[in-house]
Amino acid sequence: MNESDEKNLFEKNITRRKALKIAGTAALMGLIGPIIPEALAAAEKKPNILFILTDDHRYDAFSCMGHPVVKTPNLDRIANEGANFKNAFVTTSLCSPSRASFLTGQYAHTHGVVTNHTMWDDNNVTFMELIKKAGYDTAFIGKWHMPGDKLPNLRGVDEFITFTKEGGQGVYYDCPLIINGVETPRPGKYITDDLTDFAIKFIEKKKRNPFCLYLSHKAAHFGFRPPQHMRTLYKGQDLHMPPESDTWVTLTNNNIFVGAPLPMNNLYRNYLRVITSVDEQVGRLLNTLERMGELDDTVIIYAGDNGHLFGERGLYDKRNAYEESIRIPFFIRYPKLTRQAGKRDQMILNIDLAPTLLDIIGARIPSTMQGESIVPYLKSPLLEGRDAFLYEHFPVFPIPIPGIAAVRTKHYKYIEYQKGTWDDQLFDLKNDPRELKNIIKTDAGRLVLPALKDRLENLKRETGYRFFTRG
Repeated sequence: MNESDEKNLFEKNITRRKALKIAGTAALMGLIGPIIPEALAAAEKKPNILFILTDDHRYDAFSCMGHPVVKTPNLDRIANEGANFKNAFVTTSLCSPSRASFLTGQYAHTHGVVTNHTMWDDNNVTFMELIKKAGYDTAFIGKWHMPGDKLPNLRGVDEFITFTKEGGQGVYYDCPLIINGVETPRPGKYITDDLTDFAIKFIEKKKRNPFCLYLSHKAAHFGFRPPQHMRTLYKGQDLHMPPESDTWVTLTNNNIFVGAPLPMNNLYRNYLRVITSVDEQVGRLLNTLERMGELDDTVIIYAGDNGHLFGERGLYDKRNAYEESIRIPFFIRYPKLTRQAGKRDQMILNIDLAPTLLDIIGARIPSTMQGESIVPYLKSPLLEGRDAFLYEHFPVFPIPIPGIAAVRTKHYKYIEYQKGTWDDQLFDLKNDPRELKNIIKTDAGRLVLPALKDRLENLKRETGYRFFTRG
C-alpha cells in the first residue's frame, strides 16, 4: 500500500467512525431510529465531476487574467471562486497528444498518441473507466480526434457523443454528431451550443449515482466562426497584438515561411469572439447546476488542450515549446476541498488531471499514471510543487517543426531540437519572460546549461522517453 492509499483509507475510516458516532448518539437519545446506513451514505457521498476542455485556449485569454479585450465572466467565476493555477502546462502542445494525456495521466511517448495522426490504443486506461468503476454515471460529449476519422472502444462511458467531420476537428455550424454510435445531422446548430445542450440534458437526467461529464469543445480551434449574435463583438477595439506580429506571414525558427491563413488581426478578433461564446455556454452549465442545488457538490474543472501563438516572435499556431504555446488555463472549483480561493503558483501539468480526479473521489491511482494529484495544493496553496517538467513534440510531415525535447524549470527553459535541424535554445524566464533572447552561447547561459542538460536527461529516463535522445 502506497502513501496515497494509506491516506485515502485513513480518511475513509475517520469518516465512517464519525458517521457511526453521530447516528448512534442520536438513536440513544430517542431522536431518530436506526439510520446508520443512511448516515454512512451521506458522509461518503461523492461529488459530481464536470471537466470542460477547450481547444487552443491560451492561459491569458480571460478577463480574470487581465486580458485587455475579451470578457469571460462565467469562466472568471470558476477561477475566482476556486483555484486558478497560473502555471499550468501541457506536456505536448498539440490536440491529440494532449487530449490523450488528460485522459490517461501519461506522457505522449507512453500512451502512444504522439501526433494528430497517431491511432489511440484501445488498451489505454482512462480516468473515465476508473471513475465508472467507482460508481459514477459517465458521459463523453464533444471532440475526440485521436485520430479524427476513427472512434475508440471507449470503456467506462455510458454516453458517447462526438464527431468525425473534417478529420475529427468538426465545423462550427451544422456539424453532424455521432450520438452513441449513430451519425445524426444537426442542421441549424452552432456546435458549442449544441454540445452544451447535450451536456445539460445529461446533467438533468435523473440518476441514482453521481455523474462524471467530460465536455470537450471544438472551440476555439482554427476556423474561428462565432455565433451569429457575436459576429461584431469587439469590432474596432485595439487587440494589443505583439509588436513583432506580422499582418499576414509568420516564420518558424528556421526562417521557413508559414503563412497565417488570414490577416492576423481578423483571426485573433474572431478567436476572442469564439472564446466569449464558450464563456456564454459555461454560464448555462453553472446556472443549471445552481438551479438543481448541485453546484457546490460538483468538481468543476476548466482547461485548454494547449495554447496558441498569435504573432509572438513572428509565429503562428502552436507545437513550439514557447510559453504561449505550452501554457494553458486550469481552473478548479470545489468549495468543499479548496480551502482558499484564488491563484496558485504551483507548476501543474495536463497529466495531473486523471490522478487528481481519482484522488478526490477516493479511488486508487494506478502506478502507470505519470502525473501527480494536485489535491494537496487545493488544500494548502503555499505548498511547494514540482520544480521542472519534460516537454516533448514529435514531428510530422509537412509541418516544418522538428522533434523537440525541453525542460522547463521555474527560472529557465532549455529546448533541445532533433539533431540536424534547429539550433538549441536557452531562455532566462525570470529576466526574459517573453523568451526573446537565446542565451545559450552567453557566459550566463554556459554557466547554467550543464545542469539543465542533466535535468533534461534525468526527466527522459524517469518518464521512459525514448525519442530524439542525443548522446
